[in-house]
Amino acid sequence: MRILLLGKNGQVGWELQRALAPLGELTALDRSDAGSLTGDLDRPEALASTVRAVAPDAIVNAAAYTAVDRAETEAEAARAVNAVAPGVLAREAESLGAWLVHYSTDYVFDGSGTDPWAEDSATGPLNVYGRTKLEGESLIRESGCRHLIFRTSWVYAARGGNFARTMLRLAKERDSLRVIDDQFGAPTGAELIADVTAHALRSARGDPALAGTYHLAAAGETTWHGYARQVISRARQAGHTTRAGPESIQPITTGEFPTAARRPVNSRLNTSKLREAFDVVLPHWTTGVDRMLDELLER
Repeated sequence: MRILLLGKNGQVGWELQRALAPLGELTALDRSDAGSLTGDLDRPEALASTVRAVAPDAIVNAAAYTAVDRAETEAEAARAVNAVAPGVLAREAESLGAWLVHYSTDYVFDGSGTDPWAEDSATGPLNVYGRTKLEGESLIRESGCRHLIFRTSWVYAARGGNFARTMLRLAKERDSLRVIDDQFGAPTGAELIADVTAHALRSARGDPALAGTYHLAAAGETTWHGYARQVISRARQAGHTTRAGPESIQPITTGEFPTAARRPVNSRLNTSKLREAFDVVLPHWTTGVDRMLDELLER
């Protein structure tokens, strides 16, 4: 199988390079790659030419515009990467008879209620980022290409900046922290996303009826406040000193921490469809977070 991976240097893309390699011949690109092939989603014509040149059996798009607050003032830039480019990839995938794997987000929902969102729940994004990701989903479905769309949430990795790194840094600098405690979701590791993707792609190629949209998130739920407490507790258990301890992390409401883009309060995702279709077990969110922290704290 020939696989074209876009966004190779992002959190998920980096892990996908590892997870997809055993499946076949992998061409991994990023927007900074020069030469005849490009992974720049801002260049739709060049992107289409790249797909035709590689002629992959599967396209895995891990690239996205993810600056949620900045998207409020850069709507066209966000739409170009999150909607227009996936539409181009879908068109080319349909032409080649290739699979398209794409990642979306809990931000396509309005965050109301307390029940986990199912794949067929009514959408209602609250911000530009969510609207552009939803448009990208729609363009992929409308193309008729065989696809796997994975909606995920609260993505992290040991590589690059993340919430855990920020909490560790602030806890060393300050005696107390204030963290939002009324947004609910499941921190989901890039490593888990990549491994499930590889398993699902392999299964779907053998059974095209598995094409569709799936929710992919770690098991369990927490708030950003609960997440922060887990991070600091784990750090202290590992012998790292912080000025602020878990008991010094104060809960605040979303309204007390205004941002340019509105965030959904309920980001819980129902993953039963994914687990049943691909026979996978999704570990509790603390399992992945603790593993990531062990790696960070060893450095």
